[in-house]
Amino acid sequence: MALDAFQFKQFSVAHDKCAMKVGTDAVLLGAWAYVDHRPKSILDIGAGSGILALMLAQRSSAEFIDALEIDASAYEQCVANFEQSPWRDRLFCYHASLEEFTEEIEDKYDLIISNPPFYTNPFDTQNYARNIARFEHAMPFKHLIESVSKLLADGGQFCVIIPYSAEKTFCTLAQAHGLFCHNIVNVRGEKQGEFKRCLMALSFENRQTNSQEMHLEDGRHSYSKAYKSMTKEFYLKF
Repeated sequence: MALDAFQFKQFSVAHDKCAMKVGTDAVLLGAWAYVDHRPKSILDIGAGSGILALMLAQRSSAEFIDALEIDASAYEQCVANFEQSPWRDRLFCYHASLEEFTEEIEDKYDLIISNPPFYTNPFDTQNYARNIARFEHAMPFKHLIESVSKLLADGGQFCVIIPYSAEKTFCTLAQAHGLFCHNIVNVRGEKQGEFKRCLMALSFENRQTNSQEMHLEDGRHSYSKAYKSMTKEFYLKF
């Protein structure tokens, strides 16, 4: 196992070459994303270390799971993480931009998952790779949704985590491309805190939205029952 790696119950994720390290957002999305429709094909957009693809490999019996990563260092680390995993035969990472990938790939996916860049303010860090990973202008929500609408199979699911403040904007953009949100979980850090994140599941089917909420901690370093239940198949300590 790499020195700078995050150890889960069934796999490890090295992330020292990635601008964005393994974090709560990715783990939440990977544990929550819909697999009830038994997807045969999965796409992870903006894979980074590959954590989402690896979590979905553990949770599903998908025949193939593709990942897409534009940053060269992160791409190389994602490939290495895939090769070290128990599901290496089902995992593949592409080194390309989303636009290039969408134009060239003819496949449709039963499940698309993404933990996209989420800072929408114009401030940039001095680290280019971190800018790409963290800021929404690197992969605007509009471009993400447009590509998903072309890559998603009829009856497929698109699962994403975004800032709570962007929920309405994201839903409006999605509807303009024929995608509708049918499940939302608004996430607080602490029980009495403000909503910070939004887990969303979208599809081409326009039906009533099921809205829920959860919090991650009852108190400092005291994780909530809901969070433990959601992530217990992954975290060693749960």
